[in-house]
Formats: sequence, C-alpha cells, structure tokens
Amino acid sequence: MQVKKNPKVDLNRNSGLYFVIGLAVVLFITWRALEYKSYPSDDAILEIAMNTDDLKDEEVPITQQLMTEPPPPPPAAPEVIEIVEDTEEIEETVIESTETSQETVVDDVMDVDDVEVGEEEEEISVPFAIIENVPIYPGCESMKSNDQRKACFQEKIQKHIAKEFRYPESALELGINGRVFVVFEIDSKGKVTGIRTRGPDKLLEQEAHRIIAALPQMIPGKQRGKSVKVPYSIPINFMIQ
Repeated sequence: MQVKKNPKVDLNRNSGLYFVIGLAVVLFITWRALEYKSYPSDDAILEIAMNTDDLKDEEVPITQQLMTEPPPPPPAAPEVIEIVEDTEEIEETVIESTETSQETVVDDVMDVDDVEVGEEEEEISVPFAIIENVPIYPGCESMKSNDQRKACFQEKIQKHIAKEFRYPESALELGINGRVFVVFEIDSKGKVTGIRTRGPDKLLEQEAHRIIAALPQMIPGKQRGKSVKVPYSIPINFMIQ
C-alpha cells in the first residue's frame, strides 16, 4: 500500500521562492555596506587642526652661506734684466737740409729756353715683302740687289731651322705632330724680338720659339735710308717619320 503525502504539508513546495527572497536580501545588504560613508568625528578634526598649528609655529633655522675670498695670485717671478755694456761707437749720420733760405743766393740758374726737349720717335714697322732694303742675314752682305738679299735671307733662315731643329722627346712619345706658325720681328737694331707661335701643342710651340730665338743679330732693314722694324713669318713642320 503506497503512502501519499499531503501537498499542503510538503516543505519542498516553495523552496525556490525562499531561495530567491534570500538572495535578494543578501544582495541588498551587500550594496548598502558598499555605499555606506563614514565621517570623522569633531574631536578628530580638532586634533588634526591643532597639529597643523604646531607645524606653523615651528621656526625653520636660516642657514647663512659664508663668502670666502679667493686666494691671492702667486707672486710673479722677478724679471732678470741683464745689462750689457755698450762698447761699440755708433757714428751719427748728419743729414743736411737741402732747403734754401731767402738769404741764400743761387748762382747757377738755367734758362728754360736752353733746355732741349727731344721728341720720342715711334718705331716704324714695314712688312718684309715691300721694304726697300730687307734685313741682311750674316753671310748675305755680298748680295747687290734687294731681291737677292731676300732670297739669301730666306735660304739662311731655312738652314738655321734645319740645323737647330730638335723634335721634343715628349711629343714623340705622345705622337704629337703638326705645323707651328711663327711670327717675329727684326727691330731697328737688327735683333729678333716679339716671337709669337701658334701650333697644335705647347711642346711644339716651345721648340719653335727656341729655334727662332737662336737667330743671330742682323743688319736692320731700311726704309728711305732709315732703320725700321721688319715683321717676318715662317711655318715650321713637325712630322714623325
């Protein structure tokens, strides 16, 4: 025979409701505990204020920094002065004044009209092709006509170049060749001046300048019986064979 329980007497019937109510009460108490604020009492506030006044009344000792003077600099070493006896006699140079006083009488007075002023004449330049008397190269003095002297002059120049010609070694090594144009002047005294060169390289130009500078002094060319300056030009060929 099975025993049946009265549902009204069953204790587990409302257990879920009791659990929810209990949980809500516990959460409420916990929340109030977290939100609760405590304030200090008046006695504690008074004690803190009194302690602050004690700190204000306490005097802080003032420290004074002493200024120390820097040490004096060390005394300078005494300078030793050596006295040298001057035994050498120095001759005094007496400079006489060249100014004349009003009482000085000047005997030698040159008249301005007696001074000769020479006029500086400008040296005339006449081209070799049209000059009346060409410069005479040494060895061409026996030539009578001007055309013969021209031919002799040019022949002597060519022989001089062939005799003095030296091919620069640096130009040979570098394979430099070409033609150098040389222009020079035979002045009114027969000297070779104003040498100018133009060529493919400085090495060749320097050699051409050296050859022409070695020309001898000549009898100067003349125009209307007066020695003049005569310009002359000639090419010098530098060929590697």
